[in-house]
Amino acid sequence: MKSKKITKKIISGKFKGKTLTLPSKNTTRSSKSIVLESFFNTIQFDIIDSNFVEVFSGSGSIGLEALSRGASQIYFMEKDRDALKVLKENIALTDPLSCEVLAGDSFSNIQNIIKNLQRKKENAYFYIDPPFSIREGMEDIYDKTISLIATLPKECVKMIIIEHMRGLEIPKDINGYKLKKSKKFGNTVLSYFIPTF
Repeated sequence: MKSKKITKKIISGKFKGKTLTLPSKNTTRSSKSIVLESFFNTIQFDIIDSNFVEVFSGSGSIGLEALSRGASQIYFMEKDRDALKVLKENIALTDPLSCEVLAGDSFSNIQNIIKNLQRKKENAYFYIDPPFSIREGMEDIYDKTISLIATLPKECVKMIIIEHMRGLEIPKDINGYKLKKSKKFGNTVLSYFIPTF
């Protein structure tokens, strides 16, 4: 029996109501709608005409929501082959010219995005939603994520948002990125970091 496709709709903006397909639950974990709504309510008008980087993209639902709400350029990063296929299909429903997909390891690919932003003298929102550390092979994912944030040049960062498990201790300062606020949604927490110059 063929498994039923899991889908979610874009909540608001010019692509509102478009139905995105989600990859299988074994490969990625979709962000809850309540988390997405809260996030976009927080940054709603600031995101217009900005760059947006979705570091562990999965279906791309966060980046495509940002695009729908007026962000100008979206960078997607995904390693899983099945998720990449779904991501590209979802992008095709919106505005592919405003999207760039970097396939492979996010921890190394992020350097390509940084070089691009530096060349254009622009900054971006970085949305980082790593796989939960309870998954096999992901035990050190949060340590690697914190180390990654510490290497990001401040002139390229408007804000960093980490979606993580509740109970995870994240430093309040990551190499000059200060925790602005955290918001809890059940077992999920959104932590917002801004660069201090």
